[in-house]
Amino acid sequence: MKIINFAEQNSIINQFMSELRDVNVQQDRMRFRRNLERIGEIMSYEISRTLNYTTQEVTTPLGCKEMSLPSDKVVLATILRAGLGFHQGFLSYLDNAENAFISAYRKYTDETHFDIHVEYIASPSLEGKVMILADPMLATGSSMELCYRALKESKGTPAVTHIAAVIASTQAIEFVKQHFPENTVVWVAAVDDVLNAHGYIVPGLGDAGDLAYGEKE
Repeated sequence: MKIINFAEQNSIINQFMSELRDVNVQQDRMRFRRNLERIGEIMSYEISRTLNYTTQEVTTPLGCKEMSLPSDKVVLATILRAGLGFHQGFLSYLDNAENAFISAYRKYTDETHFDIHVEYIASPSLEGKVMILADPMLATGSSMELCYRALKESKGTPAVTHIAAVIASTQAIEFVKQHFPENTVVWVAAVDDVLNAHGYIVPGLGDAGDLAYGEKE
């Protein structure tokens, strides 16, 4: 399994991440969503370099040119609702991809214990395709793993799975290594070391869904 952590090298993602984390910049929801989207765009470009390609002839007004174009069937699968802006970044570049959406939420039994519930899946077949499973916050990894299993059981087994997150905890990275297939690749813009008693990443950035779309009751 490969773990691609963009924070290990300096790039413009650092700028987007600093704005996502900044409590003052976070007041601008549109800017928050756009930064999620821009990170998704960069990750989609990097993931595109791992796809299979075939040569096709393209006709121009003045002749023909052989071009190397992606041949894999790609499905962008996003966990609602925080992942919507992130998803759009991937879709801006992988515009021929199919799309899948799945809802997963925490149901707390007390202040520090919770179960993960999946209520909704809308997805094409995943059998033999490349799946990008996206969620901005990879905190414990349990939501991601439950969504993966639900999608696999109902829609088939992807040939390759790419997990995309903006911030992950070190605990979640270890969880994914233990519970996902070996041919999984994890793409993350930053990894934070602390996961608090409530299962939130520290310092993290807060609740990505609330910051992008407003607080929920």
